[in-house]
Amino acid sequence: MRAMTTSTQTRIAPPKAAKKPHSVTHHGVTVEDDYAWLRDPGYPEVKDAGVLAHLEAENAWFKHRMADQQGVIDALFKEMRARIKEADKSVPQKDGDFLYWIEFEEGAEYKKWWRRPVAAPADGNADQLILDEVALAEGKEYFRLGAISVSQNGKLLAYSVDDNGSERFTVRIRNLETGELLADEIPGTLSSLVWVASDTGLVYSLANENWRTDNARLHWLGKPNSEDVELYHEDDEGFRVGASMSANEHWLIIGASDHETSEVRLVPLADPLAAPLLVKPRQKGVEYDVDERDGTLYIHCNDTHENFRVATALLSAPGEWTTLIEGTARFYITGLELFRDFYVVEGRLDGLDRIEVRYYDDPARIEPIAFPEESYSAGTGGNPEWVADRLRLSYESMVSPATTYDYHVADRRLEVLKVQEIPSGYDASLYVTERLMVTARDGKTHVPVSIVYRKDRKAGGPLHLYGYGAYGIAIDPGFSTSRLSLVDRGFAYAIAHIRGGDDLGRAWYKAGKLEQRTNTFTDFVDVAQALIDKGYTKAGTISISGGSAGGELMGAVANSDPLLWGAVVAHVPFVDVLATMLDASLPLTPGEWPEWGNPIEDKAAFDLIRSYSPYDQVRAQAYPPIMVTAGLNDPRVTYWEPAKWVAKLRELKTDNNDLILKTNMGAGHGGKSGRFESLKETAEEFAFILWQLGVTP
Repeated sequence: MRAMTTSTQTRIAPPKAAKKPHSVTHHGVTVEDDYAWLRDPGYPEVKDAGVLAHLEAENAWFKHRMADQQGVIDALFKEMRARIKEADKSVPQKDGDFLYWIEFEEGAEYKKWWRRPVAAPADGNADQLILDEVALAEGKEYFRLGAISVSQNGKLLAYSVDDNGSERFTVRIRNLETGELLADEIPGTLSSLVWVASDTGLVYSLANENWRTDNARLHWLGKPNSEDVELYHEDDEGFRVGASMSANEHWLIIGASDHETSEVRLVPLADPLAAPLLVKPRQKGVEYDVDERDGTLYIHCNDTHENFRVATALLSAPGEWTTLIEGTARFYITGLELFRDFYVVEGRLDGLDRIEVRYYDDPARIEPIAFPEESYSAGTGGNPEWVADRLRLSYESMVSPATTYDYHVADRRLEVLKVQEIPSGYDASLYVTERLMVTARDGKTHVPVSIVYRKDRKAGGPLHLYGYGAYGIAIDPGFSTSRLSLVDRGFAYAIAHIRGGDDLGRAWYKAGKLEQRTNTFTDFVDVAQALIDKGYTKAGTISISGGSAGGELMGAVANSDPLLWGAVVAHVPFVDVLATMLDASLPLTPGEWPEWGNPIEDKAAFDLIRSYSPYDQVRAQAYPPIMVTAGLNDPRVTYWEPAKWVAKLRELKTDNNDLILKTNMGAGHGGKSGRFESLKETAEEFAFILWQLGVTP
């Protein structure tokens, strides 16, 4: 459990939030919330003096309690940074007449985007800097590049920037021939950027006042924003709208979707004002996405099997779908990518990433790409050209650093282009990775667990367990240089592939949402108990972490099984689930009801959410040491959720273990920006874990 402090400072008292009676009644049930006042009524602007004073007091307490760990934090940061190649660049990728790549310079927090003509020698003389994130971020506490898109003729660059963490981006356009910025400026976007009409127009989506993208809009270059045309508007407040381009660059694809239903329209890229072609009207529970080749639509859909199938349809009859690849229980089809001469199917076979090359003229010809390890993470990435004879792939495992491949399609050969370099040194032979299957408490469900540790680690030592388990997002068994700072200190590091993610297919996701949500929490606890039973660790020497919906997981298991955990780290935790799902005015809420349930209309959903919502289930008991982070400008998990949760924990918990909250006052959901600033926050997290578990730093 928690190590004793060696601080010579006088221990000051932690902040104690005022209690102000507040209640709401739904379905005849009254819910008391004494800390509701921590939500600034002027949100998204936070100006309430009392709220700000409390957050600053919490930050001061965080700083006070972590003061004695500063040396450890600095040492961890130094070693984490030493594993990063500071002057680094990606492998150039051809797109039309140019090769494109990104570079980090020595000491830089942000990237620079470069290109050179394909025909030019690689001597640097023809290299062109097309976007300088370092310059754009100068003087800003927070910086994030959103979308970036080069026009089809290669002469213009559109990009969007968020400089406060609110995830409302401003679009600018640069003339790549002159380097000048065009006068065009589009604030408040939250979308990709798609060039249309021979590069005379740009399609984007605005975030409305509730941070929802309910539109696809067309901006004509050189025209005022007041003349922008709304190409599509979505009336269902739970749906989001996004736009993309077909692989052959013939179509603008406008999609609308929530967490379980989607609908797609096609518009000619050359004529964006043409009437959209609706592929198929939305049907509740049916998700699909579309691409096109030679008058045939290729559709990735889950209408006949929850693990998706691939179907085709003629442009002249877009709603009449014929199966090309059947859905199966073993192979979960996650995506489809078209090229002129072949297409690629991505998915997971028995939970392991699989990439298949297939052929239009020979449906029986299937060429899966073979990778060198039994457990890994692999995917396509950066394949912009329609006519291609090779595929750019990414690959890594828990012991193998990130590798960039070109896969030569004709001879089915992988060519290594780059392996992530670790300047301070890394010897993969010192580590071992395992994949276990843990039997859940129902006796029939088997939960995958990925583990990495040093071969010389002592059995029963400390273990860090990470989990997420929501939205059908799988947590891949990938590589992490920062993770080594725990593993090299005797930790095993485990990822629990719990229900709620789609690690084992769509059924795995459905088994952790709505009325089955609590499976996510019990799976995580069952994994921890199994790792104890198998001798990997002991109760009380397990640190755990998760963020956002994974932060909800942290809150739930801290409530249910507090004695298992030696330290809990909850990043931007979604812990006030009931109140958030009862508030339709919040940005995400209507779109989240298919994930969590609608407690406004459904009493059963109300009762279930209330039964597990971490904030609502805080009770008078001993809790493990807990570190919490938040972002003042976070539009996804609003700052008051973690603030309220910490306040209630302080009021009710019966232990003297540390409880600290750090709110980034100039950042959002992802914490601080920049590759080194964010690394400092990881160093803080790991220092907290080492301190609380009593591990020699």
